[in-house]
Amino acid sequence: MSGTPPEPDRSAAGQPELDPYSRTVTEVAAELTPRVAALQVLRRGRGGWFASGTGSAVVFTEDGFLLTNAHVVGHADAGTLAFGDGTTAPFHTIGADPLSDLAVLRADAATPPPVRLGDAAALLVGQLVVAVGNPLGLAGTVTAGVVSALGRSLPARTGTATRIIDDVIQTDAALNPGNSGGALATAAGEVVAITTAVAGNGLGLAVPINATSRRIITTLLSDGRIRRAYLGLAGVPAALPPALRARTGRKDGMRVVEVVPGAPAARAGLRAGDLLLTAAGQPVADAQALQRLMLADAIGRPLALTALRGEALVDVIATLAELPADD
Repeated sequence: MSGTPPEPDRSAAGQPELDPYSRTVTEVAAELTPRVAALQVLRRGRGGWFASGTGSAVVFTEDGFLLTNAHVVGHADAGTLAFGDGTTAPFHTIGADPLSDLAVLRADAATPPPVRLGDAAALLVGQLVVAVGNPLGLAGTVTAGVVSALGRSLPARTGTATRIIDDVIQTDAALNPGNSGGALATAAGEVVAITTAVAGNGLGLAVPINATSRRIITTLLSDGRIRRAYLGLAGVPAALPPALRARTGRKDGMRVVEVVPGAPAARAGLRAGDLLLTAAGQPVADAQALQRLMLADAIGRPLALTALRGEALVDVIATLAELPADD
């Protein structure tokens, strides 16, 4: 009897068949990993330019445009991309929108083929999603989980600045700051969101790819910036009290979680805990209903809001401000 344990069978015939979950995750990872780059931005400091800040970016066009988070790029105009096959490419920033936390980059060299973009509007709570990032150049960092919630609107802080990221996807797929700007994909391999790790609180969040974000991306490609009206509150969908539901025929409103100090919502008198019912006379049941009103032509104009506070209806008028470019 030999005292040496047998070597494992590494032939194709000896490979165990993967379970469906593992097979799905590995297939998505194999498809997306080459298309997600590590990103390092260039910032000006004492003595000149230096590299700092890391994140991920996703190739989404054949001609070398990439999506990432606005907070990853910050005010940087340029930087370097590194792909999983070892190739690198310089990039320049086309534009960024802090309110959606999306930014568009252009690689100044050849890139891998683009990912397939899907539609986050079709997502369901409990659906399997796979997050693929390239944190700190560790290509192919993959986590998997489910969609935990949809339509979140949460505050994010960078230094002393506070902004509100609307209509985000919450997932239990583990994320870290290096994953910011990476891909969140369905089991079919379609990228339905760009991951962001700035909200904290133990939440995995991602900016959805939907009709609203596609318009933002198109505008960034053409104009390099987004002029946005700004209300300055964070909220989550919440059920209406039974009596109000019976009276209005509606099921949901939006519970105000936080009001940014000094923002138009705060100046109008809205408070955390208010249940927002309507804006401009239209029902508000989630953050996207408000986001659709935050267009450039709404800047400086009054917006009528109705909220339930305790058992009383409260009507306020907020004069929308322009979201500062350096927010």
